[in-house]
Amino acid sequence: MIGQRYAQSRKRSEAARGVIPGGAHAYAKGDDQYPEGMAPIVERGDGCRVWDVDGNEYVEYGMGLRSVTLGHNHPGVTAAVKQALDLGVNFVRPHVSEGEAAEELLDLFPHADMVKFGVNGSDATTGAVRLARAHTGRDMIAICADHPFFATADWFIGTTAMPGGVPATVRDLTVSFRYNDLRSVEAMLDAHPGRIAAVILEAETTEAPDPAFFPGLRRLCDRHGVVLILDEIITGFRWHLHGAQHVHAIEPDLSTFGKGMANGLPLSALVGRRELMELGGFSRDRDRVFLLSHTYGAQPWALAALSATIETHRSEGVAAGLARSGARLRAGVESVVRARGLERHVEVLGRDCNLVFATRDADSERSQGFRTLFLQELLTRGVLSPSFVVSFAHTDEAVDLTIDAVEHALPAYERALEFGLDGVLVGRPVRPAIRPRG
Repeated sequence: MIGQRYAQSRKRSEAARGVIPGGAHAYAKGDDQYPEGMAPIVERGDGCRVWDVDGNEYVEYGMGLRSVTLGHNHPGVTAAVKQALDLGVNFVRPHVSEGEAAEELLDLFPHADMVKFGVNGSDATTGAVRLARAHTGRDMIAICADHPFFATADWFIGTTAMPGGVPATVRDLTVSFRYNDLRSVEAMLDAHPGRIAAVILEAETTEAPDPAFFPGLRRLCDRHGVVLILDEIITGFRWHLHGAQHVHAIEPDLSTFGKGMANGLPLSALVGRRELMELGGFSRDRDRVFLLSHTYGAQPWALAALSATIETHRSEGVAAGLARSGARLRAGVESVVRARGLERHVEVLGRDCNLVFATRDADSERSQGFRTLFLQELLTRGVLSPSFVVSFAHTDEAVDLTIDAVEHALPAYERALEFGLDGVLVGRPVRPAIRPRG
């Protein structure tokens, strides 16, 4: 039955693996992240729903790895992009929309004076790292060890389980600290006196910041002459139109944005204080920094998507809507899980606008096998959910359908807890996206 339902997706996945390393252009989208034989190849999407090449319909969560905040094929964004495409896509000089979009974006962030647009989040965070190094004259970067991903560039990838191709000398220049732990930050700075150019972290993932953490981090950075980089690739345009820095009163030197700022289109931004950002311009007093210079940067159609996204946030209260939908989903899932006494095994984590789930085995330990089973049971009920991250297009009906799917998935979960995964789980377990082998 499963094989028939996903026959075309399986055929296309096998073909893709022959021409694309890993079968997908993002590791998080790979077949190995889904139950065996049940990795849909998507054909189209609208709102919070997608359809695969076999004709199966799903309510989708995760929404383009958290980038589609408004929903697929949002009419305002789609219309703006189509209109911009009629005017051309790339020119030998800046398009008029570049300055306009820069001003529009900077109006949202009072701690930033200048902006450089990029194509993806890694562009922005790597540009921030380069600026920090140039500004301080130091080489080392400190990353938050509790946050999963900052860039595809060597300065970060060298710290992961897939450091192949990154020289050891580069790996040694990145150190780490713990989130919500000022002592670990201070110990890291003391261990490398005068060598840390920047600390980079997200405002929040599944753990909210302690009220004293970011003010204390700001003071430590000032005391040690360190640039504070706030990675808002996920949180920007999801936590609030003015970012998580507004929600948590954070004062960064540099901030990076991506994902939701153009509703899934390829656009990112580095914003920051003038004294740092100007190093990437016409500096006469210091060596210039090569900062985010792209043939395909700041495309008019992507900037049109940004403007349409900002307008939709302002007119429709998108951030509040994301929080409402997420809160409804959390409450419903927790209710059906609690009704079966499975709170120790299925858990909903994170801020309402950016929920994930944890799946645990009989010993209450995180389990990839039980994650796979949960994904399997939801897929068979029309829910594609590597996370519970909502979009503004998730209606009450879609959320309630998801809660119902979770409720009907739990009996299989109970059987696996009692008798083991064999006979309940079809195929091999999923594996971490970033791993050393296989």
